[in-house]
Amino acid sequence: MRNIFSYETEIGVITIAELDGKISHLCFSKSSVPDTDVQIKESKMLKEAFRQLKAYLKGTLQEFSLPLAPVGTEFQMNVWKALCDIPYGKTASYKEIATAVNNPNAYRAVGNANNKNPISIFIPCHRVIASNGTLAGYGGGIAIKEKLLKLEKDRQEY
Repeated sequence: MRNIFSYETEIGVITIAELDGKISHLCFSKSSVPDTDVQIKESKMLKEAFRQLKAYLKGTLQEFSLPLAPVGTEFQMNVWKALCDIPYGKTASYKEIATAVNNPNAYRAVGNANNKNPISIFIPCHRVIASNGTLAGYGGGIAIKEKLLKLEKDRQEY
């Protein structure tokens, strides 16, 4: 049984889901969370995930320490792992991520994997930008992507 709970944050309502003690989803709407075998229950793991999310949004936490359980293809999983390697306050291009997963011409596929990321923020797809420095799409919207990048840039340790 998957537990889900929604929280009000500075960037809007966030819904977090966990399955078997691991975070499976972080969404900007409930519609992105699977609706089978779900109960609305704030488990211990969801409370901890929200505590870390609040600290991140306040700029006092730069690295999450949560067990994550995204589900995707092998390529998607490799991309999501590469996203987690982008340091706080930094960005990488779709092409750089494609190169990091040993498929330098797959930058469009990296964009698709980013789009399918089930655990936004905790798997930092907001840190991926176009090669020319512009911001591309984001599940929470470009305004939230801009806020997250600005928050990280402003709080980055030197």
